[in-house]
Amino acid sequence: MKRLTNIMVLLLLCLPVLLQIGGCATPLFNTPTGEGIPLLSQDEILRPYAKLGKIQVTRESFGPDYSLTPDIKAWGFAAIRQEAEKLGADAVIYPEISGHTTTSGLFPSTEYRATGIAIKFR
Repeated sequence: MKRLTNIMVLLLLCLPVLLQIGGCATPLFNTPTGEGIPLLSQDEILRPYAKLGKIQVTRESFGPDYSLTPDIKAWGFAAIRQEAEKLGADAVIYPEISGHTTTSGLFPSTEYRATGIAIKFR
């Protein structure tokens, strides 16, 4: 009986480490790419517009990031579209997706950032 208790305690102590190794990030947004407001480059804008504000969304992943779904670009574009829609924007200009990985001991941590400028056409 004591051996069974020791095994259970060991499993409980290892559980947080196992979760970090396996990566437990979940998608924040499920908006499919290609839907929602357009993401435009500066030369695609043909009408005057007003800037509503800069949008920045971050996502942190612990453990290996190759198992994340949806892929990071799809997540980033969906995230900035969703935030721009909350502002009542007609489009987003200068969309950018970036990531930065740091390692603390044996466990990597990656922070992804999606940014853009929400605009409203006049």
